[in-house]
Amino acid sequence: MPPELDFAVTGAARVEHAAVPTLRFALRVSADAPVRSVLLDVQVQIAARRRAYDAAAHDRLFELFGPARDWGTTLRTLLWTRATLVVPAFAGETTVDLDVPCSYDLEVAASRYLDALGDGDVSLELLFSGSVFYDDDGRLQTVRLSWEKEAEYALPVRVWKETMERYFNGTAWVRLRKDSFDRLSAFKSRNALATWDDALDALLER
Repeated sequence: MPPELDFAVTGAARVEHAAVPTLRFALRVSADAPVRSVLLDVQVQIAARRRAYDAAAHDRLFELFGPARDWGTTLRTLLWTRATLVVPAFAGETTVDLDVPCSYDLEVAASRYLDALGDGDVSLELLFSGSVFYDDDGRLQTVRLSWEKEAEYALPVRVWKETMERYFNGTAWVRLRKDSFDRLSAFKSRNALATWDDALDALLER
């Protein structure tokens, strides 16, 4: 019989040395029979309906979900990321690293959502699929995992925010059309402004 797999997330922390901001989830995989390897596909989703929001979050999440009075119908699950990893041979259970790169592009729905939160936890849903390789009387066999396998994890908001702060240190990214950037650059130069912050402050004051 093919092994029956189960999954659980037991922790999450910032990867200290990475080219881009990255969170590392400790993913525990258990099976009722020895496994040769697993080629695992993972979807990480944000279950936005599973937490409460204060007035500040209502304002900051307006562009994603609309006015708070409509959240009964507009508040929805957000796809954060997809990942693929190889789980090596194990018997019983093993723990593997699931690395999730974090974007600070606030046009990405998941990033905007996480940035809008002040504290508490983010309810994550992890969905699993892929191929399981195992021995059957000395013969290598494979079976597909359906997307029925799931795990849940409450990610502390501070873990994401500390990761962003480690890499961006109080800054945020804004993507502009090239012609808009050229106009902003010309305004900055004409007014002898030292930084982009100065240029934006001068425009906002107007």
